[in-house]
Amino acid sequence: MRVGVTLSCTDCKNRNYRTQKSKNNNPERLELKKYCPVCKKQTVHRETK
Repeated sequence: MRVGVTLSCTDCKNRNYRTQKSKNNNPERLELKKYCPVCKKQTVHRETK
């Protein structure tokens, strides 16, 4: 049961990445450290609704 999620930068709130996650293994919101092309640095990206 994998669902598609959108990740947005916590600094500039820009939605940069699309990925998939398993709702069974990760019921809470996903947080990954990824490169933001707007901020031009690595920031924490959080799953949005």
